[in-house]
Amino acid sequence: MKILVINAGSSSLKYQLIDMDGEKLIAKGICERVKDTENSCVSYTHYVNGQEVKGKDVAAPMANHTEAFHVVKKLLTEGDSKVIDDLSEVTAVGHRVVQGGSLFNKSVLIDQSVIDGIESLCDLAPLHNPAHIQGMEASIALFGDKVPQVAVFDNAFHSTMPAEAYMFGLPYAYYEKYKIRKYGFHGTSHRFVSARCAEVMGKPIENLKIITCHLGNGSSITAVKNGKVIDTSMGLTPLDGEIMGTRTGSIDPSAVLYVMKKENKTPDEMDTLLNKQSGILGVSGLSSDDRDIKKAAAEGNERAALARSMQIYEIVKYIGSYTAAMDGVDAIVFTGGIGENADDMRATVCDRLSFLGIDIDKPFNSTLVKGAEGEISTDKSKVRVFVLPTNEELLIARDTRDIVNSL
Repeated sequence: MKILVINAGSSSLKYQLIDMDGEKLIAKGICERVKDTENSCVSYTHYVNGQEVKGKDVAAPMANHTEAFHVVKKLLTEGDSKVIDDLSEVTAVGHRVVQGGSLFNKSVLIDQSVIDGIESLCDLAPLHNPAHIQGMEASIALFGDKVPQVAVFDNAFHSTMPAEAYMFGLPYAYYEKYKIRKYGFHGTSHRFVSARCAEVMGKPIENLKIITCHLGNGSSITAVKNGKVIDTSMGLTPLDGEIMGTRTGSIDPSAVLYVMKKENKTPDEMDTLLNKQSGILGVSGLSSDDRDIKKAAAEGNERAALARSMQIYEIVKYIGSYTAAMDGVDAIVFTGGIGENADDMRATVCDRLSFLGIDIDKPFNSTLVKGAEGEISTDKSKVRVFVLPTNEELLIARDTRDIVNSL
């Protein structure tokens, strides 16, 4: 069974083709700057007869997501990048959906009612859900109605949070009227690595308390108790939580109002400032990339050092609070672009959690980068600590396979 996994953005279309027999990656790529026909292009890595075939920034005019899908079809079935003879070899398509609200707490087979439900949630994810719908409709147009399409929701894993964790201290009427509450994100990643953590530990996830740290340009931390999420750092939107690449993370709402009044900013302008001009970039004034920040801090840039210190402090704070919320912790997982590669940050975070009895093998920790998996805690550590690369696409493919097999 071959599953095509799609992640459609407002101007992009990421894809992976996975052979579920052995869960082997066949091809992956991204169509970028869709709708900008003069500059749209595609980058890909395909595995043809055991050989890696790459194409970077290949010009490919795409006026919309339907045209992007036809570019993907051509890459998969024609020329040097060909990995299948025909699209009929694709059994099903799995789509990542950022916001399922309270309507969807698990992956579902896509039909018009599902698309309508996703559309009804566009106000909660205006940059993401409309793009996902475009991707679904383009995929259905290409494959027809005989190929099953499955929606896998980013927030579904977090749907087990109790009301005490997901409710805000606003008048309850706004929850009833607008469904304003914490939803959480990166759920597919947190589900994948928490399950992998239990597998590596050789214990049922139902018997474990795990804190998963998905750290990247967008970051979130999640408390998983007995296989169920009891809290997560992102909220109504991915803006909440710890400081991120360009996002503020949690902030006193009065600070937002104060800046709006002082700078005479509209809500849309403030949204841009909070999401795209703040965080590590805003504090450092330099970059949102952790590699740039680490290098600049080492060279004496005080604002870069401050930005990184803020990030580390907040990771430690969330881990500490979630340990309290779960009344203990058995394992901590680092994943995501920063979590998997910033070994110095992992070591500092663990050093600051000495009250938990954490002890790590620092030389071994420094070797776990670029997709390497392993346990960095020592035998005397009271909490086990892991670096586990995430694979959201594989989990989407697994959900898609399971739903198709149940039809």
